[in-house]
Amino acid sequence: MPIYNKLVRDGIPKIIELDNKKYTMNVLDTAQHEVAIKRKLEEELKEYQQASSNEEAIEELADLLELIYAVLPLHNSTIEELEKVRLAKREKRGGFDKGYYLIEVKDDYV
Repeated sequence: MPIYNKLVRDGIPKIIELDNKKYTMNVLDTAQHEVAIKRKLEEELKEYQQASSNEEAIEELADLLELIYAVLPLHNSTIEELEKVRLAKREKRGGFDKGYYLIEVKDDYV
């Protein structure tokens, strides 16, 4: 039996049961859940970086977004609050749409 030791989506136990397999699982407390989400975010980010097609990239981005949504309650926040902060930052500093890549800023203009 493979050993995973990682956070999985909520529907995975049912999928395993429907496949007539047995599993061992723990339900994490809040602190453990946050640590597991951070690890899973790293895993999914690596998978996004390694995606070789647009379809794969979108799948991995969806996983990242799902993890972001899952961690918000652990920070006493909501999707709506996150979006409000995102829009405020975008208004103040802009987005990342134009592909600007800053090389250097010179401190004095002599």
